[in-house]
Amino acid sequence: MSARRPGRPAHYVVGLPQPPRALVMGVVNVTPDSFSDGGFWYEPGDAVEHGLDLIAQGADIVDVGGESTRPGAERPSIDEERRRALPVIRELAAAGAVVSVDTMRAAVAEDALAAGAKLVNDVSGGQADPDMLRVVAAAGVPVILTHWRGHSDRMQQLTEYADVVADVIAELRQRIDAALAAGVRPEHIAVDPGLGFSKTWDHNWTVLARLRELVQLDFPVLVAASRKTFLGELLADPATGERRPPIGRDAATDALSVVAALDGAWCIRVHTVPATMDAVHVAARLGAEDG
Repeated sequence: MSARRPGRPAHYVVGLPQPPRALVMGVVNVTPDSFSDGGFWYEPGDAVEHGLDLIAQGADIVDVGGESTRPGAERPSIDEERRRALPVIRELAAAGAVVSVDTMRAAVAEDALAAGAKLVNDVSGGQADPDMLRVVAAAGVPVILTHWRGHSDRMQQLTEYADVVADVIAELRQRIDAALAAGVRPEHIAVDPGLGFSKTWDHNWTVLARLRELVQLDFPVLVAASRKTFLGELLADPATGERRPPIGRDAATDALSVVAALDGAWCIRVHTVPATMDAVHVAARLGAEDG
């Protein structure tokens, strides 16, 4: 039936875990300025410990990044990004974790793969660095292509859409085509609608409400809504209008995790793992009942 909600991934990425539920990706921000937890895991030892904790809590993948992509963030130098991320990736991979590198730089991705990363999560969809898709293709590893229109210092000036979902799908198709043309295998491609990237709060809600249209692209879909500003706006203090701070948005994130998993999302990227792991198990069970 067309109304059926699958509760498990509509598509999987070859070479990565394939459980009968949405995967959970835990975030390891090795940055001083990420919007939610910047500075918490800035020291490599702290970041490794945090990544191991996420794995112990059930995360299927840990996503390690050395550059904040919050609106207005300044880019670190390539050497600084390497200094932050590579030691963490090396230790987590050596401990047996499935590690994703969150980077827009081909050279950092190449070094991260040599250090043991198994997946490249490029929030620019291969647009920030013209060598990225070539590096991914040559390495024969999976890549996540995010809907993106510009760097953090200007992305919120690029929010004009005729129909945000149709336009995001069309622009993701362009990135998929570019990846295929570069030699990336189709079974190694996942997509991310880019919640918070060149989108208003209303756009984010529209994308989530129509997520199944993105799933129909026939590529695995990553949803990364964890603690984002549009949740803080929804949960603002009714008396003062002050946004709920990031640390107070986890319950709303978990609610969205259920919805995204029910709609066939492949992977949910979150800052806290246990409740999201419960959420994807619940969604998978409901999907099985619906089927």
